[in-house]
Amino acid sequence: MPGRAVILLSGGLDSATTLAIAKADGFDCYALSFRYGQRHAAELDAARRVAAAVGVKDHVILDIDLRRFGGSALTDDSIAVPKLSTPSSEIPVTYVPARNTIFLSFALGYAEVLGAQDIFIGVNALDYSGYPDCRPEYLSAFQQLANLATKAGVEGRTVTIHAPLIEMTKAQIIRKGTDLGVDFDLTLSCYDPGGAGEPCGHCDACRLRAKGFAEALV
Repeated sequence: MPGRAVILLSGGLDSATTLAIAKADGFDCYALSFRYGQRHAAELDAARRVAAAVGVKDHVILDIDLRRFGGSALTDDSIAVPKLSTPSSEIPVTYVPARNTIFLSFALGYAEVLGAQDIFIGVNALDYSGYPDCRPEYLSAFQQLANLATKAGVEGRTVTIHAPLIEMTKAQIIRKGTDLGVDFDLTLSCYDPGGAGEPCGHCDACRLRAKGFAEALV
């Protein structure tokens, strides 16, 4: 019988679908979001909407200031968010150094306090921007670390990192979310939204989202 699970919830369509999958699988869902110094608060507004609509036991929003480090277009105003960029093998400037490692570490601590043995993250390794912390081998390594570095793991209460979208295209993710009743109007994927939270339509995240909806015929 599934128990408690911590769900990393950004407010985008991937994390919203991941939350819906965890809920459908019977987990008691505890959502975790971050105010980490990102350019805008609109994604946290979206995360709140999604958490309320899907239904969670609790929704924690933590403050951590990655803007102090900078190094990313999402946390440093001196680095512009690329618009209409061409595909490249280089890691884009929207990559936030160690972000998923930081987020998963907080999720691991929260899970241990809750007595949860499951953590869900909505990373994807097909239709994505090429971030190194979205790869299956990274998640496998973090799971190994999690079970070495916690009291729960040492005592045999092992943690499983779930990435149900890891091998899905954006179109497949959108179809899955639609099947589960996710209201994608509540979500936001844009890296550089306007003052009212409207998507720019031109950044990588917006274009991947639009491509997914077109291919899903939704």
